[in-house]
Amino acid sequence: MANLLWLQGGACSGNTMSFLNAEEPSACDLVTDFGINVLWHPSLGLELGDNLKKLLNALTSGQMPLDIFVFEGTVVNAPNGTGEWNRFAGRAMRDWVSDLCKVANFVVAVGDCATWGGIPATAPNPSESQGLQFLKRDQGGFLGKDYKSKAGLPVINIPGCPAHPDWITQIVVAVATGRAGDLTLDEFQRPKTFFTSFTQTGCTRNMHFAYKVSATEFGQRKGCLFYDLGCRGPMTHSPCNRVLWNRQSSKTRAGMPCMGCTEPEFPFFDLAPGTVFKTQTVMGVPKDMPSGVDKTGYIKLTAAAKAASPRWAEEDIFVV
Repeated sequence: MANLLWLQGGACSGNTMSFLNAEEPSACDLVTDFGINVLWHPSLGLELGDNLKKLLNALTSGQMPLDIFVFEGTVVNAPNGTGEWNRFAGRAMRDWVSDLCKVANFVVAVGDCATWGGIPATAPNPSESQGLQFLKRDQGGFLGKDYKSKAGLPVINIPGCPAHPDWITQIVVAVATGRAGDLTLDEFQRPKTFFTSFTQTGCTRNMHFAYKVSATEFGQRKGCLFYDLGCRGPMTHSPCNRVLWNRQSSKTRAGMPCMGCTEPEFPFFDLAPGTVFKTQTVMGVPKDMPSGVDKTGYIKLTAAAKAASPRWAEEDIFVV
């Protein structure tokens, strides 16, 4: 049986809500089928007050083993590096996080805030928020770039705003059942099994991307969301169109541009007015290219695609 503890720092609880909707496997399956002992969770834990402190102290002292430490939300360091703006169980949360990461076999950061700092860490970052081992694209974060858990792994990052529930439960099961050796992580410590392909992979609008036919408004059933509406699907690593949300759909299938929330820079462009759902261009060419495509190649490709576009590509067809 693997002991799991889940704590929440500077967060909106979005990843907890996502986790509780997991299906393959579900949160209940973790306990009944995979022998995971959930010691405490912000929405499921029973202990309060002194009883919770006893539990946490038993873990940090080594009296009770901690196999998996899951952290959701940012590490809040304000004011002035004390962390007093985010107190929990009688101490600054950052101090609990520091002590628990020293004794945990595996540390899993869930969601953008815990991985990169997310929206709270966007400049000017008044809460002095950090991700566990990154601050945006810069490795280091709260624990420092050299941190490794007792099992010898860095923090396992599962980004997203929120992270897909099944990404969370499948990684937790992998480490709890002794298959951590099967995990390979990318340069941002994301499991490659989920974060090698792009959001565009499996997108039902790929034929419109190929023929450079653009959607012009949300929810439109035709057209690619990349050319005008700021979709970041071609340069965002996620399996959102392979592992569907609620087993049914995804943002792009519903006519909503991908916002790139699994990448360290999210939210992009500092949320300046007019930049979020509008493709940024220079001389008519997108400022950010699909990954691996240079501007010269893009111009040639799109010109040829537009010229070859069939009439049906402009029709309102059902792509969900």
